[in-house]
Amino acid sequence: MCGIVGYIGKQTVKPVLLEGLKRLEYRGYDSAGIAVFTEEGFKVTKTTGRVAGLTRLTAREPMKGTLGISHTRWATHGGVTEANAHPHVSSDGKIALVHNGVIENYNDMKRFLKEKGYTFSSETDTEALSNLVAYHYAKEPPATNGKSRLFIAVRKALRHVEGTYGVAVMCTDYPDELIGARKGSPLIVGVGQGEYLLASDVSAIVTHTSNVVYLKDDEVVSIKRDGFQVVTTNEDGVEAKIDKISWNVEDAELGDFPHFMLKEIFDQPASLENAMRGRFSDDGSTAKFGGLNMTPRELRQIDRILFTACGTAWHACLVAEYLIERFARIPVEVEYASEFRYRNAPLDKNTLVFVITQSGETIDTLGALREAQRKGYKALAITNVVGSTIARESDGGIYQHAGPEIGVASTKAFTSQIMIAAMLALYLGRLRDMSFADGVVMVQALKSVPDYVRKILDQADRIHAIAKRYAHHADFLFLGRQAMFPIALEGALKLKEISYIHAEGYPAAEMKHGPIALISEECPSVFFAMSGENWQKVVSNIQEVKARKGKVILVHSEECPIPEDLADETIVIPEAHESIMPVLATIPVQLLSYYIAVERGCDVDKPRNLAKSVTVE
Repeated sequence: MCGIVGYIGKQTVKPVLLEGLKRLEYRGYDSAGIAVFTEEGFKVTKTTGRVAGLTRLTAREPMKGTLGISHTRWATHGGVTEANAHPHVSSDGKIALVHNGVIENYNDMKRFLKEKGYTFSSETDTEALSNLVAYHYAKEPPATNGKSRLFIAVRKALRHVEGTYGVAVMCTDYPDELIGARKGSPLIVGVGQGEYLLASDVSAIVTHTSNVVYLKDDEVVSIKRDGFQVVTTNEDGVEAKIDKISWNVEDAELGDFPHFMLKEIFDQPASLENAMRGRFSDDGSTAKFGGLNMTPRELRQIDRILFTACGTAWHACLVAEYLIERFARIPVEVEYASEFRYRNAPLDKNTLVFVITQSGETIDTLGALREAQRKGYKALAITNVVGSTIARESDGGIYQHAGPEIGVASTKAFTSQIMIAAMLALYLGRLRDMSFADGVVMVQALKSVPDYVRKILDQADRIHAIAKRYAHHADFLFLGRQAMFPIALEGALKLKEISYIHAEGYPAAEMKHGPIALISEECPSVFFAMSGENWQKVVSNIQEVKARKGKVILVHSEECPIPEDLADETIVIPEAHESIMPVLATIPVQLLSYYIAVERGCDVDKPRNLAKSVTVE
């Protein structure tokens, strides 16, 4: 949520900040603002709406300077107004600050600061922090022990904050210093040649440097033109580690695609190959993972696995439940991370916890990870972002290697997660009672996925034609059995996220227990039907819909014997091993959702009210 970009160096700062904001806009796009340190003091420009609007506004402003901070907002406290947009400048004019996160005790801070004479012009929690820094700055004597008065004031102010924050701070008295700090909200330092950047995400700085420092919770960084220093809010020294970004700027560019979502749908053959690369045994009978930090003997002692996540990643957990129970015969539970972290769930002592998160920064998932570890459980992670908080704090895990995902609606990250879940099911199954021969068959199936996905993507034009015929509907049902049920949930989520159509996902057999009341000519149903023991059952469910004049879009595997006139529209996917069918069934509904949203004129990459990385509760 929200995007922060700060810069100090040799370049004129305005274009650097605006470029960074544009790359971070998927984190929030309610409003945007920029503050540049100039000879006349802070030059601040803010506006509601997109970064493009801010770019137009600042085109008329010289804003000459080489130090600045900027922000693109996803609204939490206060409506979408220019007054609530960041940066916020303290009422004494000394401090400019941008913030990602939620300050829970901001009302207490405001009352205290009002008594001290500070005034407020916004509804935000952030303005309270800018004034609190100003209050401590006014009290602070001149710099001591090589630390600036500003650096000390920021640290002291943050000790009083309850909640989460990623902040970048400037002061009128310090033209050569930029301060950053984080707790619960990501913030990284980009280390360039004679220049430094602060950002919420590496995508904002990748055009300038591939060297980054991932700040940890309760760390504060002072960046000057000739170097930087990291300490904790309690003034403990920190030895900063510089990491390398593993992808380049072209990975985050649109190329010839009209939207990032479509690009990322078509990226999936490559992202799935990357998820598998180097992760099969030499004899081709099992998967292997180098980062689990658990021995085969330890894994054999596991009696139960708990998966926890949020949103699309939660659907990946449900797929993992089906696959691991089917192929490894280990009981699996799935919890919403936002629920698990606050309820006292009884877990067996031999339970292994897995969290799944694309960004590695999802605040509820991070809280669930920490809660599991606090209770003494081994907690592993499946994540896409090297250096993220969850990647660092987990006891081990698996990187997705899917590359940057810019579209707010997750596509390639989701299929990468369920591919890894299938590989994990294979690995755990081979540790238990899966035979060598069955392992070889499953490995071959997994390796075939990228080519199968390419074949499905070849149907994009046909799926687009179906989308045109159904884009006017206001309600959809998505229905599937067994491992297709989570794909039904994911299909419904994708459609509602980007097209604002009301959509629900259900197990197909549950339709007659209530949802069938919605069936009409105006409420199409998307069914998933794969060959096997449940095929005839799904056919019966479809016929129940057709008997009530409901429209049916059927996604089915190619060997399914389809009765005449069973469905109004059909989308065929390859016949394949059951372990990979969830990946294959996902692709058509991603395309269907995308094209319906385009037909309805929706902003596919920036759907209303959403942001990519949810770092607030």
